[in-house]
Amino acid sequence: MTGDFIIELAGQAIFVALKISAPMLVLGLVVGLIISIFQATTQIQEQTLAFVPKIVAVLLALLLFGPWILASMVDFTYNILDNLHNYIG
Repeated sequence: MTGDFIIELAGQAIFVALKISAPMLVLGLVVGLIISIFQATTQIQEQTLAFVPKIVAVLLALLLFGPWILASMVDFTYNILDNLHNYIG
């Protein structure tokens, strides 16, 4: 294994991590933005008003995108383990 190979494998791992976390992050961002606009227009500055809906949105995104996330992680892991004999030699 060379240094370039390790860097490429780490890059693939980071890309998969970003890809599987993106739906939850984007949905949390959108809900947070909507709540912030609502708070700014009504001048309500309650912290739990912003916190609870974001948690619910992230949990719903996890339920909705869970099978896809699991499939992406299994594919990445399968590719690593399937090519393990190439990495050792």
